[in-house]
Amino acid sequence: MFEKVLFNLLAFSLFIIIFFKIIRKNDANYVILLVLQAIGISISFIEVKLGIDESVFWGTVRYLFSIIIPFIIITMEINGINFSEILSIALAKFLIMKGDNKAAKQVLIKLVSKYQESYIGHKMLAECYEKEGGMRRAIDEYVTAVDINKKDSKSYFKIAALLRDLGKKDEAIQMLENLVKVKPDCYEASCLLGELLCEQERFKEAANVYNAALIYRPADFDLYYNLGIVYTRLSDFKMAQEMYEKAAAINHKLYGAHYNLGLIAFIQREYEIAEKYFEKSLYGELEAMSYYQLAKIYVYKGEKDKAINFLNKAIELDPNLLKLAEKEKTFEKIRTHITVSVKMNEPIIKDINAEEIFGNNVLKEQEVIARNYLEESSRVIEEMSENMTKEKINEKLDYIFNKENTEKELDEKDKQIEKEERQRN
Repeated sequence: MFEKVLFNLLAFSLFIIIFFKIIRKNDANYVILLVLQAIGISISFIEVKLGIDESVFWGTVRYLFSIIIPFIIITMEINGINFSEILSIALAKFLIMKGDNKAAKQVLIKLVSKYQESYIGHKMLAECYEKEGGMRRAIDEYVTAVDINKKDSKSYFKIAALLRDLGKKDEAIQMLENLVKVKPDCYEASCLLGELLCEQERFKEAANVYNAALIYRPADFDLYYNLGIVYTRLSDFKMAQEMYEKAAAINHKLYGAHYNLGLIAFIQREYEIAEKYFEKSLYGELEAMSYYQLAKIYVYKGEKDKAINFLNKAIELDPNLLKLAEKEKTFEKIRTHITVSVKMNEPIIKDINAEEIFGNNVLKEQEVIARNYLEESSRVIEEMSENMTKEKINEKLDYIFNKENTEKELDEKDKQIEKEERQRN
């Protein structure tokens, strides 16, 4: 009997505390606790009223509902842990898991309206807005989350990324610069900052950002590759070559690095080296352009058959290259030997430049620009040295073609002589 009295005393005391907490906070989430307590007290009352012997199961339930759970929650509240916040966040996560983003958002709005210092609530609400495409509202919520938790570098990065998406790139750069100062090992922030600086053609600053990031990730091939792009834009081909080589050494399937190394070697007239690099880049998304560049190399080397074969293969893989080949003086002597059938009325064939060829979803914008820059550099150097090399190249090509024509003429004469002899007989 004493146990029952003690139980009821504790249960009613906790019930009153929870009741006044509801009134003070004006938070309906605590009603759940009152309901649980009421169930536990009711079980005790029924046992006394009907004289039912106490069972282990029902005894556990009434203690759990009426004393243990309320006591735990009151202790949490004393230690600064908000039960209502935990309950709302758990419900929101459940709704998100079910795919009901709208209902989750309503729960979170109610939470942050009631408890404005709810860091997790603001962050989850920002994520909900972001999923719906409400970028400005998402930024506002992420900003609030960062104000509450100054160490939240992920939300800080999110704000910068969303600002970039909204076209506010100067603000994004400023935020990212602040972030990498405070957290220099934040890889995502360094990469995005470098990309934005490249877009604004602030290549020296971008190089500094990528080099600083390498301190924390010395084996990251993307950082080396990005540095290769930056040094390419700075016309520092020696450093660009070094960075591309390091990137390719770490990731052998980085075909873009091999291709760019081929272009640099091509610019330096190191055709044998360029040939090896272009051959390595044949297995990736640059296969067509790799064949195209190899065709140019074989023209310069005087290997006409290989040049024709590779040019045809390049056009077969990418019909757009037919238009590009028609503009290239390099292919002037072998242009008539293009045998690939291309339907000129198809939409894919248009007046294009090298940048458009590379402008696909696989390659990033800066990769496109860097390769286009290398292509243009190659053309400029070709034009500058044309007077020095054109005569030698033409002599070599003329020799090959004249040799073929002479052989054809001799064959025709032999056939004519044989025909005349048969007629005489």
